[in-house]
Amino acid sequence: MVRFGIGLLAALAVFSTAAFAEVKMEKVAYKGWDNCIKLGNGSVELIATTDVGPRIVRFGYIGGQNLFGEYEAQLGKTGGTTWNIYGGHRFWHAPEVQERTYVLDNSNIGAEWDGKTLKLLQPVEKETGIEKQIEVTLDPKSDRVAVLHRAINHNLWDVELAPWALTVMNKNGRGIFPQEEYRPHPDYFLPARPLVLWHYTDMSDPRFTWGEKFIQLRQDPKATTKQKFGFLNKQGWIAYELNGEVFMKRYAAVPDAAYPDYGVNTESYTDADMLEMETLGPLSTLPAHGGKAEHVENWHLFKADLGKTDATIEKAIGSWLEKTK
Repeated sequence: MVRFGIGLLAALAVFSTAAFAEVKMEKVAYKGWDNCIKLGNGSVELIATTDVGPRIVRFGYIGGQNLFGEYEAQLGKTGGTTWNIYGGHRFWHAPEVQERTYVLDNSNIGAEWDGKTLKLLQPVEKETGIEKQIEVTLDPKSDRVAVLHRAINHNLWDVELAPWALTVMNKNGRGIFPQEEYRPHPDYFLPARPLVLWHYTDMSDPRFTWGEKFIQLRQDPKATTKQKFGFLNKQGWIAYELNGEVFMKRYAAVPDAAYPDYGVNTESYTDADMLEMETLGPLSTLPAHGGKAEHVENWHLFKADLGKTDATIEKAIGSWLEKTK
């Protein structure tokens, strides 16, 4: 295993090809951050920075668009006393509380590479006693990335939390969220899922499309308000379409588990700058001295035009679900 300290060593370039010949790993500079790691398999690539974070700042086809959003004014920045979103994919722990959720992550992180999996290792948060880790494994033979999020409790006391994975998506796209299977009344009386709204949620906002089979939420750079909603997603996937490419997350819905925010494992927030695709693991109590909680997302990338109706979306996505289980 190759270990890198807080920040990358120049020796990283020596290990630019790993045990999987199809997966290439190399040190790169990206948008002002000098110490980044790029993984590519000849089809897709991702870039993680170790100058701040952990953050995965790029994901897309090689030579193609970045599906992940970027905040240009913050790119390349480090340090400071203000929390920065930067863009890309990050890892929080829920429920959302200002004092712990927005702990600064503006400093260097460590990284390890074992020839297959890249581990991004944030130092223990002094304010919370929690250590965050992200493990990234790019499939050498498909457009799939396994992303494991791990929270470790280094406190002298137990801590309750839920792992929370948030991905900032690029502008002008559309989030797609599955509804539960239709079942007729009076054959089925009980509710199918909780739908959670925030104080600022406006269900009449034209960015929303409340369909029979899917909920759609469009990112609009001209928007003047913010929107957010959440729901318990038992279907185990969400997707984001942008310019003929579709980013899909697959993740588990744990039966009978307790989830934060009135029991939801999926949330989406949007404003004029981006749209976030968010998933959560169950709430659990992490024992003192090293208790852990983990949450896994599997990312997939496709080229497709989903259309705007439930029927066209179902036709395109339906064929992928069996392949991406």
